[in-house]
Amino acid sequence: MIDTLSPRRAERPRPGALRWMPLAMAAALACSWPATAPQAQVKLPALGDSVSEDFDILAERRLGDRIMREVRRDPAYLDDPELLEYLHSIFDPLLAAARSRGEIDPDLDKAFAWEPFLVGERPVNAFALPGGYVGVYLGLIALTTTSDELASVLAHEMSHVTQRHIARSAISSQRQGLATMAGMILGILAASRSTSPDAAQAVIMGTQAAMVQGQLNFSREMEREADRIGIEVLGSAGFAPAGMVGMFEKMDGAMRLNDSNQYPYLRTHPLTIERISDARLRVREAGLPAPVKSAVPHTLMQARAKALMDRTDQALLRLQGLAATPSTATDLPRLATLYAGAQASIQLRDFAQAEQSISAGEALARGPFANEPEARRQFALLRVSMLVERGGAAAEWGPALTNALAPLANDRSRPVMILRAQAALARQRMGDRAAPEALRQATEALQTWVAEHKRDALAWQTLAQCAEPLGLRLRSLRAGAEAAYANGDLLGAVDRLRVARQIAQETRSDDYVEVSVIQSRLRELEGDRRRLLAEMRGERNPEDVQ
Repeated sequence: MIDTLSPRRAERPRPGALRWMPLAMAAALACSWPATAPQAQVKLPALGDSVSEDFDILAERRLGDRIMREVRRDPAYLDDPELLEYLHSIFDPLLAAARSRGEIDPDLDKAFAWEPFLVGERPVNAFALPGGYVGVYLGLIALTTTSDELASVLAHEMSHVTQRHIARSAISSQRQGLATMAGMILGILAASRSTSPDAAQAVIMGTQAAMVQGQLNFSREMEREADRIGIEVLGSAGFAPAGMVGMFEKMDGAMRLNDSNQYPYLRTHPLTIERISDARLRVREAGLPAPVKSAVPHTLMQARAKALMDRTDQALLRLQGLAATPSTATDLPRLATLYAGAQASIQLRDFAQAEQSISAGEALARGPFANEPEARRQFALLRVSMLVERGGAAAEWGPALTNALAPLANDRSRPVMILRAQAALARQRMGDRAAPEALRQATEALQTWVAEHKRDALAWQTLAQCAEPLGLRLRSLRAGAEAAYANGDLLGAVDRLRVARQIAQETRSDDYVEVSVIQSRLRELEGDRRRLLAEMRGERNPEDVQ
């Protein structure tokens, strides 16, 4: 599958990209410090109390949006459709369970984004941001051995959000504007990129950001509450609460070793004997039977995370070599090895080896794993992805691509929709006669999708690419503007819409619907731009005045 950071076709994450997340964002926004860390002298509301009006849910969402605009610009921010689909398959049931349990009231539900996202790096970490954003590093997915373990981390981070821990920790004795607070937090993030902890701390202590960092530390009481509610939400969502105990045991074992800075979650979520014992006790008290679920989806996505989190040639060659090693094994580990090896070979553009690994994986999917449809689906996606990347003579390549897409014909999922569109674009590049119809179908599918998923930047960008060769220039420009807006580039979005409006005026376009939408969105985004500039000047948002 081609993702937004596909190697050889886009910039690989730079060394140290998003290093501020484990050291600052997760530490400052979603966790507690060890017992030896000094505690800020800030009186927080009691758990369960309403949060100060100085930092209400709308203010928290705006702060989260400001931070996410910066996060989305970092090369390590990753939209891999397959992995993101799997992340949603865990996050969405947890969210539904939290709603049904009453952990999320209607106002909070409507105001927050409730959006998980991926960070394409190998540290083992996850974090919650203001406004309902939850980030997950690929290293965490690669470490977990079951979906229950991954779900336990997401449930814990989600509970920090639902209980308004971030807002409670951010309340200051002094009133801070959103722009000021976001600037301070981003200052922490920038300082934390330093490879020297002492140097980073010196930068932080030399600015007002130190005050915010102290205010945003979670208390032990908040950590215990997130554990307790997280375990209850896990069971309600159909996951095994024992997954949290299993995750604690993994972290406890890693904490005894030198983690080489690969386990920031241990530093930002320090374990205590009390937390581990309490989790074990709650699991025993719950007495819920372990749900029976297939291990194939998690194991394959764990393999995918391993292939994407470290894109150095050395790491990819190692995964490729493991898959190429002759083996008579027909078990799940072998299936995962073949999957990771195929993905690594595609990234290395060694398509001959990718073909061998995919063929071997397809044989297992048809044989020992014949009752596991996800195994067949994932290897089908790999085959299409390989053909799209490889290209070839249209006379042979086109029919091969058609055959590879056939098993996915009735699949309307986001990964398949994106891949089908990328295949249509590849047909156009290869001069395939089927390209116009494939592009038309892809454009229609993407247009329907973005109508319901307006923040899907990758879908908008793919729509822009598909619409252009069909002569739908206004639609392409608007889609590109929406992609920029979803990625946090408000000024870029406004510029694209202004260009589209000018072209519509000069050409006297008769696409009145598209022209009307462009004019309407331009007015909306120009209003957003004015509000953003007002916030940056520290002015009160008129919408907040009752």
